[in-house]
Amino acid sequence: MSEALKNTLMAKDFATDQDIRWCPGCGDYSVLKQVQSIMPELGRKKEDIVFISGIGCSSRFPYYMNTYGMHSIHGRATAVASGLKISRPELSVWIITGDGDALSIGGNHLIHMIRRNFNVNVLLFNNEIYGLTKGQYSPTSPEGKVTKSTPIGSLDHPFNPLKLCLGADSTFIARTMDRDPKHQREILLQGSQHVGTSMIEIYQNCNVFNDGAFELFTDKGSKLQETLFLESGKPMIFGAEREKAIALDSSTPRIVNISEANEGDLMIHDETNHFQAQVLTSFFDNPKDEGHLPRPFGVFYAEDRYRYEEAMEKQITGATERMGKGDLDKLLRGNNVWTAS
Repeated sequence: MSEALKNTLMAKDFATDQDIRWCPGCGDYSVLKQVQSIMPELGRKKEDIVFISGIGCSSRFPYYMNTYGMHSIHGRATAVASGLKISRPELSVWIITGDGDALSIGGNHLIHMIRRNFNVNVLLFNNEIYGLTKGQYSPTSPEGKVTKSTPIGSLDHPFNPLKLCLGADSTFIARTMDRDPKHQREILLQGSQHVGTSMIEIYQNCNVFNDGAFELFTDKGSKLQETLFLESGKPMIFGAEREKAIALDSSTPRIVNISEANEGDLMIHDETNHFQAQVLTSFFDNPKDEGHLPRPFGVFYAEDRYRYEEAMEKQITGATERMGKGDLDKLLRGNNVWTAS
């Protein structure tokens, strides 16, 4: 990281002259602002940063970043980014995707990129709707959701994105929201510092086709009761007066009143604990159900694991040392032929 660049570049240096074509009030504006604000912290030249997107409202993002970028095809941003990272591993690569783009048509590409653990950053904008195509239900829309494509309610069970990513052996999963810019910025910075695939789910309000989808988690009147902000090494405390906490009975989480619980009963967040991360990703109850658990925000899990691009480079170097440099022309003109019958 270049300290000289950190002191030179500013957020405005990463803005372009393009007209931003999102609906007024869209949560994408908040994400764009926070991403631009952390870019100077990377200590990278603008030409060493790349934003790659698929298709959807969020996928216009590369046009608004004064870096290299590519607006690719539906669901394939992860595949394009994987190829770029193999060929240019030194670049800082960011993938911008949505709940439809990443989890429907792009689901297969997403899980395989995650298990390979390329050193890239994924920002998954989740608004629980298809916004660009005007309001059809998406893989994260809740059961019973009435949309233009489900006029009497969706029958589908929704994806839990972070649980899916953890199941694909993600080395960094986190959640934040568009209407908490301070928290969002902190999570973006932590994700950018992770070496490996950082997966950040961002609850993003679509004020035209799904307004208020996350209101319980963002409204001042309910936020403190409905959200659990994770801090590594600290007990999982929440509530309007921070009077509640999470305890674990065997493998079952439960809400306790701090005044009535023993300190040793409280769950302490450990972002290196895979089992605990599995428990936390399961905090996905319907907020309208009685006795539901709060929705966690923050870094759920982080680990250091080999990266595909580094393993491939090591493999090629080892093969070259053993067998010498290959000759592509000789291979193409050689006598190794196959006859198909």
